[in-house]
Amino acid sequence: MRRIEAGSPFPFGATVTQRGTNFAIFSDNAEGMELCLFDGLGATEQERIPVTECTDGVWHCHLPGIGRGQVYGWRVHGPWAPEAGHRFNPAKLLLDPYARQLVGEIRWDDALHAYPIGAGDDADLQLDDRDSAPFMPKARVVPELPLTATSPPRNFWPRTIIYEAHVRGLTMRHPLIPDEARGTFAALGSAPMVEHLQRLGVTALELLPVQAFTQDRNLVEKGLANYWGYNTLNFFAPEPRYLGAGGLEEIAMAVDRLHQAGIEVILDVVYNHTCEGNHLGPTLSWRGIDNASYYHLMPGEPRFYDNLTGTGNALNTSHPRVMQMVMDSLRLWATVYGVDGFRFDLATTLGRRPDGFDPGHPLFLAMRQDPVLGRCKLIMEPWDVGPGGYQLGNFPPGFSEWNGDYRDVVRDFWVGSEGLLPAFASRFAASSDLFAGGRRRPWSSVNFITAHDGFTLQDLVSYDHKHNEANGEDNRDGHDDNKSWNFGAEGETDDPEILERRARQKRNLLASLFLSQGVPMMLAGDEMGNSQGGNNNAYCQDNEIGWVDWDKQDEALTGFVARLTELRKRRSALSRPAFLTGVRNERGVPDVAWFAVNGARMTEEEWNKPHAKCLVVRLAPAAQGDASLLIMLNAAHHGIDFTIPPGGTGQWEAVLDTAERLEGERRATGQTVIAEGRSLIVWEARA
Repeated sequence: MRRIEAGSPFPFGATVTQRGTNFAIFSDNAEGMELCLFDGLGATEQERIPVTECTDGVWHCHLPGIGRGQVYGWRVHGPWAPEAGHRFNPAKLLLDPYARQLVGEIRWDDALHAYPIGAGDDADLQLDDRDSAPFMPKARVVPELPLTATSPPRNFWPRTIIYEAHVRGLTMRHPLIPDEARGTFAALGSAPMVEHLQRLGVTALELLPVQAFTQDRNLVEKGLANYWGYNTLNFFAPEPRYLGAGGLEEIAMAVDRLHQAGIEVILDVVYNHTCEGNHLGPTLSWRGIDNASYYHLMPGEPRFYDNLTGTGNALNTSHPRVMQMVMDSLRLWATVYGVDGFRFDLATTLGRRPDGFDPGHPLFLAMRQDPVLGRCKLIMEPWDVGPGGYQLGNFPPGFSEWNGDYRDVVRDFWVGSEGLLPAFASRFAASSDLFAGGRRRPWSSVNFITAHDGFTLQDLVSYDHKHNEANGEDNRDGHDDNKSWNFGAEGETDDPEILERRARQKRNLLASLFLSQGVPMMLAGDEMGNSQGGNNNAYCQDNEIGWVDWDKQDEALTGFVARLTELRKRRSALSRPAFLTGVRNERGVPDVAWFAVNGARMTEEEWNKPHAKCLVVRLAPAAQGDASLLIMLNAAHHGIDFTIPPGGTGQWEAVLDTAERLEGERRATGQTVIAEGRSLIVWEARA
């Protein structure tokens, strides 16, 4: 007989000790718990161990002689009462929410559901007693070791330049990465990849979800895949497909190499929902462990889920144990793997209380005061699909936010929409109208033109309409309002005039991004002209559609991005630590001044001209001795004569022209200069 000791209710998960392993799992509403031990492949259940110790809702035991490598799962006993919110079914093997490494993957079978599929409208009220273990991934016991060896770069927020990428998508087609390493963390930390990021001048790599996720059944049956990974199966274990022969250590090695290059790592994390879907979804982990505690259930109808996320369920982060799970997961990725920050998907859900969104939610307060997380970069996606879901600008100090308004306004400006000058100026200046409250700083606004969700930059200037036919939804999925323009031909073309206009438009959009106050974020592949063939929702395209095509790299565009990042880094006017106010400094120079094309200060009448599409902004340096900048923006379709505004430092030298009309040195001293149609010119002068 195996000796079973009481063990400890802390920490959660499987913790290796000197004599064995301690197991602890939370369930307030369970009536019994069984720990199931499997062989090394997770194929055969070898032993079931009843766990009887329960302290404050935490079931725990210590097993002498059990150590690293042991494969296990849980079976939980309790009431089968879906109408009361309880869905316990011990026939279903459950994954430990605190699993550190997974063995195997989901093999879709009806037995993964706690109810009999196909038994009518009320099928989910009936109990299915088939064993789901043969079809379930299991957890493996691993020691908790500090794997990263480097110190984090801790790049200053105003100097941060983010590059959003996908572990597989960025590396699967890179010609200098060995085939066996492509798509893994090892590829991400490889010399060719790090060198490319250094060439671009980015300071932070933001990765789409790397926590273990499911391959959705409906996608698998269509021959597609959950490519993006926004359907989390476990918050502590990495996605197995992203690991090579080096195992978990590959993550730390990649982070170390990026850190050595001065590049931080930010993870896109999905704590707003899980992969278990609505009341008709599978029972894989949390639903079978304690459904009523983990999820937002409908008030008065706990059989159903409050679908705040559009994915079928939403985690109840107001529950202290759920909040603890989120915090423990974040700390693990920050301490063990050395991650420098997190971007929170559908972050409005994380702050949901019964009466709506609460910027003072305990989870937000916990993150801000935490000695580990308080030093991380924390970025919120400020929406969900629930009531009052769009909360841009309403998160508390200490958090930055993806600024979707910036994306929309800048896109609209450059396609020639009218009446946008005030909105464009505000977004260009870090959206102080949204973020200046609560002593927040310009880096509260994470600016972007493109992201994983939507058109790539190349497609933004090549397609008037989305082309998502490969997704198998008759092109109904994805956004319809893309604010894009194909310049006269849908998709690829050989017309040299259209190609030149598209190239200039890409330079306009990128230049606007890197010249704006706030934090710029670019999408991986945009710097080389990567296309998804007009697919603006490649969530299920783990193939050439979703992967970056390195063979078609636009070297000129890559070099242009490198010039922009270098300009941003060496000119303090572009990365000020405080919002622009127009107030004059001790030298009598305002930090920002806005001018019309005639060189005169913008008046209320000029700001509100419905057809005006041109603007001049002068930025004073934030550092003494640095250069002032003068930026001319012409979104009109024809050339415009701009007059250099008075009151500058004298001589201006052009350092960037998206129309690429610079021949040698181009200087202006108090005269008129021509900005080509749809172009942007940057001038600088020493202070």
